[in-house]
Order: sequence, then structure tokens, then C-alpha cells
Amino acid sequence: MDLAARLLRALTDPAFRLETWRPDLSQISDEELGGLLPAAYGVGRSATPEMTSVRFAVEAAGRGRQPRYTPDACRRMFEALVAGTEARNWADLTLGVGALVRCTGPWPDLSEHSHTLAEFLLEQDDVRQPYALLVVAGLGGSRTLRAAVERLGRNEGPIAVEEIDVINSLAPIERALLSETARDYSFGSPPLLPDAWRRLADSPGYAEFARRALETAADRADAIQAGTIPYQADRAFTAREIVALGHAARVALSRDEPWLPELIDRLLPGIAVAPTTAKTLPSQALLYEMVRAGQDFPTPELVTTIRTVRTTVRHAGVPKQLDKMLKKVEAALAERTDVALRLPRLGFDDDGALRREAGDYAAVVTVTESAGLTWEKDGRPLRSVPAPVRRDHGDLVKELRALVKRVDMQLGTLARALEGGFTVDAVHPYGWWRAELAGHPLGRAVVRRLIWEIEVTPGAWKAVLPTAEELPDAPDDASVRLWHPIRSDAGTVRAWRDLLTERRIRQPFKQAFREIYLLTPAEEETGVYSNRFAAHVVHYRRMFALFRARGWASSLLGPWDGGDEDQAVRTLAAGEWQARFFHALADWAGDHELAATDQVRFARRVEGAWREVPLVEVPPLVFSEAMRDVDLFVGVTSIAADPDWSDRGEDRYAAYWRTATFGELTASAEARRDALERILPRLRIADRCSLDGRYLVVRGDLGSYRIHLGSSNILMEPDDAYLCIVPSPRSSGDGKVFLPFEDERLSLILSKAFLLAADTKITDETILRQIKRGA
Repeated sequence: MDLAARLLRALTDPAFRLETWRPDLSQISDEELGGLLPAAYGVGRSATPEMTSVRFAVEAAGRGRQPRYTPDACRRMFEALVAGTEARNWADLTLGVGALVRCTGPWPDLSEHSHTLAEFLLEQDDVRQPYALLVVAGLGGSRTLRAAVERLGRNEGPIAVEEIDVINSLAPIERALLSETARDYSFGSPPLLPDAWRRLADSPGYAEFARRALETAADRADAIQAGTIPYQADRAFTAREIVALGHAARVALSRDEPWLPELIDRLLPGIAVAPTTAKTLPSQALLYEMVRAGQDFPTPELVTTIRTVRTTVRHAGVPKQLDKMLKKVEAALAERTDVALRLPRLGFDDDGALRREAGDYAAVVTVTESAGLTWEKDGRPLRSVPAPVRRDHGDLVKELRALVKRVDMQLGTLARALEGGFTVDAVHPYGWWRAELAGHPLGRAVVRRLIWEIEVTPGAWKAVLPTAEELPDAPDDASVRLWHPIRSDAGTVRAWRDLLTERRIRQPFKQAFREIYLLTPAEEETGVYSNRFAAHVVHYRRMFALFRARGWASSLLGPWDGGDEDQAVRTLAAGEWQARFFHALADWAGDHELAATDQVRFARRVEGAWREVPLVEVPPLVFSEAMRDVDLFVGVTSIAADPDWSDRGEDRYAAYWRTATFGELTASAEARRDALERILPRLRIADRCSLDGRYLVVRGDLGSYRIHLGSSNILMEPDDAYLCIVPSPRSSGDGKVFLPFEDERLSLILSKAFLLAADTKITDETILRQIKRGA
């Protein structure tokens, strides 16, 4: 008897015994899994412990994979749903409709079961799965469908009612796809089908509804702002209308409708600020739902509008929540390469300037690394806004300042999209890239400070820095992509770093000095996991914040049931790969919430489900970028980087702190060292500084100091006494040092170097006492 047959027997026969209560379901096929799920659903509360254990294992596999259902398995799933209504007083219709969406053949006749299920749920006080109910009611006959439509349309608002009408006009499979995307109150459903939204967006009827619904919402928001509809905080739309508008937004965003940006520019500001001076919103719920839609199908225009709205909303808690959500939107945008790099011109000329007249004066907005606004008269620049302009052209001043902010937001969005696209290894046609990025009046401020590779002949790539040289001749259909150091030899990487430093070109993100992480022999030996960043003790809240900032999803750890361990997950390479960083609660006492780091594992999407793979199968660029993030998490949040930790005396983590704070350099610290090799000769303290292995050695008049390039902590010579210097919030070198990339730790190291090189000028007694004691 094969495994699938034994599992089915274990689910249906209380007397049958498996060899183990925790079977390995990776050995069964997706179709076999679809055959087991109806039986698992049918296991009740009075089942034996072994039956319950097998049920949980099968349902867990169903939630992590894409089961396939034969027509007979679909029928048995609906039979199980009907049978379970009496015992559970509930039926997971979304799970049943999900079986139909994944059916391998023609749908069976389910009219009787569907009629029974629909009638049962219509008698409940609360219909929790309205979209699945419409599918099932439609299979149960016209009378059953009319009853469901009448029930679901009560007091739900005109947008929700229109959506129901549209759903009734759709084909059964299209209705089922809408239920698949909604997944209301379904805790056993498999992962969303990868093409579910695309297939729904291909429905002309629903695509037309999406535009009407969003236009209606924008009109209502305009009416609230104009006062023709009375204002009530967060009551502009019903709960069901918000759900319907979320569907509409996702369909329009996935189709990348050309009419959508202008409409969003109307809708989001209208629902984010009260028409009065109140700090409430017309619809906080819809604002968040629109941003969640952007997490699924982001566009650069939507990101810019959200960022603009974030600066105008008055509610104290909304900007913080939008910031968290925007991290996910921007991470998703980076991997949606077909739209991520689109930029408006906003009236700028080919030289990246916009000029507006204001009486005898002129305003000039220029874009270099960022946007800047200056004023001039008769061609002569002025130091500030002229008084006549402030008096007579206040609206223009306000408009241009808003434009500067908008341009900076656009440039930031473009830079984040380009950097996030590394794992996609995005390739563009050279003609389009030259015109729409390198030659774009706004985009070139970002693009021309980055290194690119152009395929000049098949298989031959030429790396160029557009700021430094003329663009090569190449056919319009030639390929161009961002240069990544993992594809170059060490000599080429050094040459690019030298050039950037010599020409004082500050890149919009770390590219030439980017860390690379190659698979080690130890990782080849462990196979499916890496221990490279395991066994570190970190400040958990700081690491959790970094998870959010870098687009990793993770549940909050804490002293509650199930809160002792978790995995932070990031999806890369346009949704094809997934990295998982395991960590666990270490200490929750006092002011220190500590976690211990563990393995990093990778999974690949196979037929819509994630399957763990050996590290040798992970593309090197995907592996490197994921490990770069993990290095950041550990390097920034480890207690080894906490200069105050030594003051705690001997505690349970003292040995770790001593070992890690002055340990071997990670890849990020090595990149820091490489940058310092180029920066130090240009500093006024160059004669007092040298690099020695993992340290920057600084010679002062009172003593010599060794600054660790990883933790930035300091040892004093000759006996390596620890010197604690807690940086001020504004520490940053001497304020005039050119850095080829942004790095807080590098700035901190330089700040300490300048301080210690002039140690006789130190006035802080806490530092002086340590130096004198060490001497």
C-alpha cells in the first residue's frame, strides 16, 4: 500500500495505525494531496489522536502546496462540507470553491450539495464568505442564487451592490476566481494561484466594473471634500464597498490601466484628509486597502501618490502605518520590472530643468542628485525667494516646492526599484534605456551614477558609467542591465571603486562597493541551510524594524504562546525564490529584548507552492542579495555593536560580546575597509591613521586607538583596554568627508577617528577618564 493510500486509511479508519504520527507528505503528488484533503476535512473532534494528527499534517501540506483535485475529489470535498455543517456549525465554502478552481477535469454535478450549503449559510447571522457563497449559490440553482444576492446586497452600499450584479453576469470559473482572491475566513486554503488575479483581470466585465467602481469612489471623495456629502470620520464607504474597491484596484493595477494614475491622484488625497480641521480621515480603511492593493500590484505612480498623501494626513498614527506598508510596496515594485522604471517628465526639459516666470523673476527647478529650487532675476541667481514673489505669487511658490518634493520621491522610488531589481537580473532594450532612463530629464540623475552593462555583441558585455563617458554605439534592441560585482573579477571591481572615489561620484545605492556572498564549503556540506549568521545575540526590536525596512515578513516574537521563534521571509527574483531567516527568543528581561539568530534556508516556487532546495541550486545573485540582508540584520543589531553593553559587567552574554565585537570582518565590514583605503589618504588626519587587518588605527597625542571596522568599537594600545564612546545622534565624520555610498557605521568610524586623532581637545570627562586610565 503506497503512502497516499495509507494516509487515506488513517483518516477514515480509527483502527488503522501508521508507522509514524508525523508522515512526510513531500513524497505524495499534488493530485494525491487533493484526494486526501476531503477526508481530512471530514475528521471530527471525536476522532482518535492519530487521525487528528494525520489530519493536521494533511491540512498543513494543503496550506503550503497547490493540491490538484479530480472531479471525484471535488465531489467528495462538497460532501465533506455538507457533512461538517452540523458538527462544525460552519462550512468553509472558500476551500470548496478552491477545489473547483484547481479541478483537473469538468466540474461534477454539485447542485444538490451547493443548494444545501447555501441554504445553511443564509440562515446564519453573519455571512463570512460572500464571494464563495455566490459561487456555490449559483451552482445550487437560480432560486438559491437570488436569495444569496438579496441577502448580500442589504445595506452594503451601491458599489458593493453593483459588484454583486457584475459577479452574477460572470462565467462560473470567473466567479470562482474572485472567491479565490478573496479567501474570507478560510484557514485551510492553499496558497493563492499565481495567475488568479491575471485571469480575473482578463474578464472584460469585471475590468469595466473596476473602472466604474474607482471613479464612483473618487466622485464620492470629491463630494465629501466639497461638503455636498456630510462628513463622518471613516464612514465614507461600507465595509463591503472597501473590499470591492480593493478588488477593483488590484484588477486595474494588474492591467496597468492608463487612466488609473490620474484617478488615484484624486481618490487617495480625498480619503486621507478630513474636509474640516479634524485629524480624522473620510476612510482610513480604504486608504489602507489601496496601499495593500499596491503591495500586490505596485506602480511608481501609486508609490509617489502614497508618499505625497503620507505628508498631508493629519491623523497621528497613519503616517507610521503607511511607512511600514510602503516598504512592502516598494519591495514588490522592484520586482515588477515591466512598470517599475516608468517616469513622468513633469514639464522638465531635456537638460533636466524647469523654468517658471513670476513677474520680473524666474524660478528654476533643476535635478542633479536631487531636485533643487532657485530664483533669479535677469539671469542672476538670488539667495532666497524674493519678497514680491512671496507676496504676489504664493501659489506658485507652494506649487514648485511641492514639485521638488514630488521629484525627490520619484527619484527615490526609481533608485529603490533599480536596486531591488538586482535579484530579477532585469534586462532592458538599449534604445528604450537610452531614451527613457539615461536620457530622461529626471531619471538620468539616478541612472548616470550607476554602472551598466551593454551587450555590444552577442555574449559580450561592456560596462559603462554614463556620467563618465559617452554611451557606446549599440543596436536599439541590444540588451542592457545593471552591473553587479558578483559577475566581475576582483581587478575590475577595484577599478570601478577607484574611479568613483577619484571623481567623487556618490552612487544612489551601494553598487561598486556592494558586498558579495559566495557559497562556502561549509554551506555546501550542510546542504539546505547556512549557519553563516547563526548563534548571534541581537537586539530583537531593532532587528524586527529592519525586517520591515528591507521587505522581510515576520511575526513579532514575545513571551506568549507560539511567540518563542519565527522565520523572517523575503521573496526575491520576481516571486520565484524565497529566503528564510530563522531566529528565536533569547531573553525578554528588563529593557533588553534579545533574540538568537539561526539558519538561513531557501525555497523555490514550484507550481505555485514553495519547495525547499539545496543551497547549490540557488542562483548566486539571489543567494548573495539575501545573505547581504541577513548580514545587515546581524551587523546592525548584534549586542557586539552596542558600546554600552560592556558596562553591564559579567552577564550571560559577556563571552559572546567579547568574541563578536572584535571578531573577523564580515563582507559588509570588508567593503567598509576597502572604502577607507581610498578615503583615508584624502583626509586631514591621514598621517595619523592606518589600516591594520580588521582595525583602523588612529594615533592621538594621548594614546593610540584601534577602531574595529565591523562593530566600530575601540581598543586602546598597548593593552587593548576597551574605550567606550557612545555616539551622539548627529555623529558623521567631520561633516565634509566624501563617502562613495551611504553607510552609518562607516560615518561613525570616521567620526571616532577625527575625535581620537585630536584627543587633547576632548572635553567629555567620561572619555578622558578612560583614556587616562588606559595610558
